[in-house]
Amino acid sequence: MSAFAHLGLGGAALRLEYQWVGVADSPHPTLVFLHEGLGSIALWKDFPEQLCQAAGMRGLVFSREGYGRSTPRPHKERWPVGFMHRQAWEVVPALLQELGIERPWLFGHSDGASIALLHAARFAVSGVIVAAPHIMVEDISVSSIAAAREAYLEGGLRARLARYHEDIDSAFWGWNDVWLDPAFRAWDIRDQLPAIAAPLLAIQGEDDEYGTLEQIYGIARLAPQTQLLVLPQCGHSPHRDQAGRLIDAATRFMTGTNRSH
Repeated sequence: MSAFAHLGLGGAALRLEYQWVGVADSPHPTLVFLHEGLGSIALWKDFPEQLCQAAGMRGLVFSREGYGRSTPRPHKERWPVGFMHRQAWEVVPALLQELGIERPWLFGHSDGASIALLHAARFAVSGVIVAAPHIMVEDISVSSIAAAREAYLEGGLRARLARYHEDIDSAFWGWNDVWLDPAFRAWDIRDQLPAIAAPLLAIQGEDDEYGTLEQIYGIARLAPQTQLLVLPQCGHSPHRDQAGRLIDAATRFMTGTNRSH
């Protein structure tokens, strides 16, 4: 059952839907899930529950503003190039404080993975797992996002996504417009990665249609504690394409680190 957190940030009132999953009385740090650019609580389906049960952890799943049942993006408003920085450095800290979460584990996918990395560069976390992260913009990313625009306008993508968002245009155009903005080609968070001190697991599929393996190799060069997992026959969503292997790897990584706390 979802609940709502009410945050006041910079004069704006945000209502964020959230849901607790996993082991309620776990002694380990809370695992916070950060969704992809078109994601929401509903689009994760049962993956967070499965991972938290396997790891013996309590989890928090939430929909960012503009997504799911959270405050929608005003239709005339465009996300700025630094929208992920704002999420990582303003919104996520405010939500964690509101819910009494300290030193969480972070599990981020795609845009949510980038937000997780940015948050961990400035705030204390127990560890970070990123799946299909973006640390810079590649041609393959822009091409696939342009193709998604056509699928939304002419294909069945809009209908498929509508079940996961109360305001589907808020979710889609907020993501699509900023990624296809020529100014976004300069977006790059590699300068933040050396500040991450926490344990880090970076995962990507060999067939990721939104990024090359340089995304995770780049993380490992800049944050040397990074462990890498490359998944063959896997696209941009490892938690859907290879959920079992991802859960096993993430559980081993977090369990080993948790036991050392």
